[in-house]
Amino acid sequence: MPEDGVRLRPPRNRVERRAVAWWTAQALALLLPPVIVLVVLGILIAPARFWLLLPAVLIAVLGAVYTAVMPQWRYRVHRWEITDDAVYTSAGWLRQEWRIAPMSRIQTVDTVRGPLQQLFDLSSVTVTTASAAGPLNIDGMDREQAAAVVEQLTTATQATPGDAT
Repeated sequence: MPEDGVRLRPPRNRVERRAVAWWTAQALALLLPPVIVLVVLGILIAPARFWLLLPAVLIAVLGAVYTAVMPQWRYRVHRWEITDDAVYTSAGWLRQEWRIAPMSRIQTVDTVRGPLQQLFDLSSVTVTTASAAGPLNIDGMDREQAAAVVEQLTTATQATPGDAT
């Protein structure tokens, strides 16, 4: 066990179930435009129809599988937890990552709400440390819960002596 008593372990809390819909909407926003453009061009340009509709069908089929699998998988993997000693996160879907940030190493705590997150009443919390691995992100939190977490972390890090201040 490390000298500060903090060890890597799976976090306990799931993200909001609404995150599945948010991740699905993100996937569709990424996949639908090229399919639509290719289909419209395929309809308008008869000599190239096959070469435009073939990639449209491939993107649509692969995109449908991605859109069906990725959000559910991410929901099962994404976790977070805050203790008196540290922030724990687990994220990813293909490349899964467990991270820990001791309270004494936290430098900033931020909340982000993009347009799609606002539509689903979700937020992301970013915990920045001095680590070269980058910040810890907790995506898919309820907006009010994220605000409470930011307040809790801000209070805890101000009261925790450490080397990140």
